[in-house]
Amino acid sequence: MRVGFIGIGNMGWPMAGHIARAGHTLSVYDLDVEKSARFAREHACRAASQLEEVAENEITITMLPTGQIVRSVILEQEDGVFAKSLRPGTIVVDMSSSEPIGTRELGKALERAGVVLIDAPVSGAVPRAKTGTLAIMIGGNDKAAIERTKPVLLAMGKQLFETGPLGTGHAMKALNNYIAAAGYTAVAEALLIGERFGLDQEKMVDILNASTGRNFTTEFMVKEHVLGGKFSTGFALGLMAKDVRIAADLGEAVGLDAPVSRLIRERWAAARDRLGAARDTSEAILGWREDLPEGKR
Repeated sequence: MRVGFIGIGNMGWPMAGHIARAGHTLSVYDLDVEKSARFAREHACRAASQLEEVAENEITITMLPTGQIVRSVILEQEDGVFAKSLRPGTIVVDMSSSEPIGTRELGKALERAGVVLIDAPVSGAVPRAKTGTLAIMIGGNDKAAIERTKPVLLAMGKQLFETGPLGTGHAMKALNNYIAAAGYTAVAEALLIGERFGLDQEKMVDILNASTGRNFTTEFMVKEHVLGGKFSTGFALGLMAKDVRIAADLGEAVGLDAPVSRLIRERWAAARDRLGAARDTSEAILGWREDLPEGKR
């Protein structure tokens, strides 16, 4: 298939690479023109210099930092040249972590031009992007369009999950990351409390992994990235804070009282503001080492 890929970042680079290796005709676009050119040289594909060139493909994938940026690229940049260049029947697949309500609004805007939008965010971070074994959550209203995209998606992912109508893929991604962030938050607080009381943190993790407190953070993150000081999961702290915010905001949008989600949103926003959005997700614990005020002890 003829595939366009917008956004050759930490995730986009290996993902687009798998599409090229699968034999699809690929063109890539990134604001960093030299990066696009370097990718094209390494993968024997085309580096598009203009957004309208990417719109010529059967399928265009976006892998960008936020939903607002996705909307800007598709509808607004250069007087909306990308959307104006799309042909009826084209499929746009947003694999970014975007706001699900915004995704549905974008889908309606593209539908008026005969273009189908599918949301297909991923889980697995950079390591699984490199191995082509991402979990992909697919939301969409057009079943035939979803089927058309699957050969391309299977080049990047090992597990494809159809989640329901447009926007549900993005909702599921945000809720998954909220759960992951909540688990990390609980583990981080337990380690900090235990350390102050005199517990050995390495031994704490061993006990957690042999007990009911075991979770993704205790099994795969703490020893190497937190206690080991590696701090290199490949997922930015600011992106996790954004996904947690999306999940908490979604709870409010559907009218559900979800106080834990609101607290986790606050904690990750605080870590991001204290450390910086570019820091690694595993570093959040460093932003939570504050002491209680004297009157609250």
